[in-house]
Amino acid sequence: MDFRAQLNVAFVMLLFVTLALFDRTSVAAELTGTAEERLTNDLKYLADDKLEGRGVGTDGLNLAADFIKEQFKLAGLNVTALEGDAFQKFTMVTGTNLLENNSLKFVGPEDKTIELKLEEDYNVCSFGGSGKFSGEIVFGGYAINAKDAAYKDFGDVDVKGKIVIVMRRTPQQANHKSAFATGHGVSRHASINAKVSVCSTASAAAILFVNDPHSIDSAAEKAVDSANNAVVKVARELAKLEPTDEVFADTRKKMNAALERVNSAHGDAHTGGFDTLMKFGYAGNGKDGAIPVVHISQAKCNELLKLAMDKSLADLEAEIDTDLKPRTQVLKGWTVAGETGLERVRTEVKNVIGVLEGEGPLADETIVVGAHYDHVGMGGDGSLAPGVIEVHNGADDNGSGTVALIEIARQLAARKEPLPRRVVFIAFTAEEKGLIGSAKYVEKPLFPLDKTIAMFNMDMVGRLRESKLTVFGVGTSPMFKDDVTRLGEAAEFKLSLKPEGFGPSDQSSFYAKKIPVLHFFTNTHNDYHRPGDDWEKINFKGIQRIADLFRDVVIHTAETQKRPEYLEVAAKADIQRQGSRPYFGSIPDFSGEGEGYAISGVSPKSPAAKGGLKGGDRIVQFGESKVADLSDFDLALRNFSAGDEVDVTVLRDGQRVKLQVTLAKPR
Repeated sequence: MDFRAQLNVAFVMLLFVTLALFDRTSVAAELTGTAEERLTNDLKYLADDKLEGRGVGTDGLNLAADFIKEQFKLAGLNVTALEGDAFQKFTMVTGTNLLENNSLKFVGPEDKTIELKLEEDYNVCSFGGSGKFSGEIVFGGYAINAKDAAYKDFGDVDVKGKIVIVMRRTPQQANHKSAFATGHGVSRHASINAKVSVCSTASAAAILFVNDPHSIDSAAEKAVDSANNAVVKVARELAKLEPTDEVFADTRKKMNAALERVNSAHGDAHTGGFDTLMKFGYAGNGKDGAIPVVHISQAKCNELLKLAMDKSLADLEAEIDTDLKPRTQVLKGWTVAGETGLERVRTEVKNVIGVLEGEGPLADETIVVGAHYDHVGMGGDGSLAPGVIEVHNGADDNGSGTVALIEIARQLAARKEPLPRRVVFIAFTAEEKGLIGSAKYVEKPLFPLDKTIAMFNMDMVGRLRESKLTVFGVGTSPMFKDDVTRLGEAAEFKLSLKPEGFGPSDQSSFYAKKIPVLHFFTNTHNDYHRPGDDWEKINFKGIQRIADLFRDVVIHTAETQKRPEYLEVAAKADIQRQGSRPYFGSIPDFSGEGEGYAISGVSPKSPAAKGGLKGGDRIVQFGESKVADLSDFDLALRNFSAGDEVDVTVLRDGQRVKLQVTLAKPR
């Protein structure tokens, strides 16, 4: 080889090495500014009003996804691992549209008919089903099946295939000693979901909700009393004035307005003005296959009852209140002809994934680092500020975890020495709708779950106070407690270590697949799920400290030769109060669609585990109750007590399997 050829070969080799080095290091953006400044700038964007609270189905959530992908890319992560993209896309139901084909009428003897007008005499309920329905009519009382009150509306009347009129609330509302009185709120038997579940279990063809007279009368009385009090107040002001006073005319205007308010209140009470129909969209979206549900006016219901029974709703309510005995009966000679037209709205959402490859013999093993980036949008479902339609920016929940995720990606990608194991960064979507994004990932993982050695999660890490940091999951692997304690105390945190792997955030989806997990958390506060969760209230220095600790935990886990061993922890972490229902131990699969309540797994040593349930099962019947979803299951569970043996029917691999579960004490 001549000198020129040798020179060319050397040049090519040098170029190859240079390109290889360039490929490893130049894609990562140089870290500029301090970590605290980067965290602040990122969160100001994610928690800005223009992102619409990052609600599922909003343009703002898509803007957030684009921003996270861009930051992952600038950090130096591979954002093309998912068929050339960073987005793991899927669709979910986010709403319901009312179509035009809606009708309702009662047909009686001798072709007597009562026509009902949409939005005047009845409204279609979005949580019901779509389709035509017809059949006999049953006055079904309150559609309550209550063992605790020894009251069962459908005990002696078969409502299968029939259309059931159901009053809202419960009997004996004026009696604080009633079996339905809770002393602290509304009885669980009063919920719409409970009534729909009872009717569905009884195989009713459709439900006609109607407001109970007691609630309407109470609302009218309050309005009249309030109006009368306003008149008295103004009258007292007038009594203090001389006719020559300049303010006399203004006060007289106040009196006229107050009198008009009284007249209006009395008029509404007389004409049924307080009989408000449920607006379309109230109580959320139903599932395909649900029975049709409408809400009819008291006026039309009373017209029907008068012709069929020579009674009114008030008469029937009073009779039930007297002896707490159901008055369920078929309205002989009367049928319903109706149709509801509904269309479920499905929206595309996406997890955002960036990959940092490892080097060495353990490079095919994966550590997942995650945080959800969605929030509750403009409020409504999921908000703890009832009736408030305002941007819920979710700076802490979970803008804080998202920006920490991005910052950790930057710092790990900027390391000169690659980690021995792969780190996959995932910003999960639809966590607020029930861990749906993380459930979708473990259903279709980018890298094998049997090679995923740990999942570390951050959810609400923006309100660090007095260096108090809670870490869940330290019992899910033997190495975690000592490692977190050592690193956390070195960083001067006051640690609260919790062993539980299951809890109300995305780590649960991974723990259900027997993957060790950790979840970092700085606790709830008065702005939780409210409009006040804004970036100005965030402790950015605190996020930086938590991100540094979290990063060190990831590095230590990645560099430890032995992978974390999975341990079962029977307990379940729960930020919210669970109540007094007996313990069952199923782990919901919120991404599951179709018949029944889908579960992704069961808690170790729980009643469900001992009874033979397992991940992938769909519970379709619990005792005598049919189960269409988690809400039905929860309501059915509350009919039992600790120690009860319950027959549970599940769909497993397309077959119905009947199991028996002995319930445990509440946890």
